[in-house]
Amino acid sequence: MRAKRPARLPVVLTREEVQAVLGRTEGTYGLMLRLLYGTGMRLMECVRLRVKDVDFSRAEIIVRDGKGAKDRVTMLPQRIAAELQAHLQRRRHLYEDDLAKGMASVYLPNALDRKYANAENEWAWQYVFVAKSYSIDPRSGTERRHHIDEKLVQRAMKRAVQEAAISKPATPHTLRHSFATHLLQGGYDIRTVQELLGHADVATTMIYTHVLNKGGRGVVSPLDLS
Repeated sequence: MRAKRPARLPVVLTREEVQAVLGRTEGTYGLMLRLLYGTGMRLMECVRLRVKDVDFSRAEIIVRDGKGAKDRVTMLPQRIAAELQAHLQRRRHLYEDDLAKGMASVYLPNALDRKYANAENEWAWQYVFVAKSYSIDPRSGTERRHHIDEKLVQRAMKRAVQEAAISKPATPHTLRHSFATHLLQGGYDIRTVQELLGHADVATTMIYTHVLNKGGRGVVSPLDLS
């Protein structure tokens, strides 16, 4: 199957550029950006990640209700496993403080709060990355701790790109494009990459084969052959 060449190719960072950007990030935002590159998740999939969907024993992350309302499984990079565990320990302390105040409830999708009694207060359903303060949930009017604001992650990425003196218009989603491209460069087959990205059609994944081509459609210039 030949992929239809898209009107615009995705922005992709080289491995060196990725390391330059990630090396200029730290704390929660740095962890989230490393997760985006290491797993191929979309920004909002990372922002909405729940505690129960991180499995350290199997080194995997379950992405719930992704694009197209589908679940999928991606890898948990071992390089950041310890950092993520330390983050969850701090997150657990914050959760216990909220629980003591009666403020530990979390939004549950698809009316699960009616199906599972008290699930909204359980640790397993908590967001991995949360806001520093409480806010009013417009859906229920309940004051609770929401997930982290994705704009904060976008700003952290923008600062890191500027500090790394990279001229490409890179955003957090660029890390997903880079994840796919670097896997293909590493020799992984396109069906595997399609499954990790959660693409319904392999033709969507094949966009990255165009990115792999250098110069004019991957053709070596005759000047370089002489």
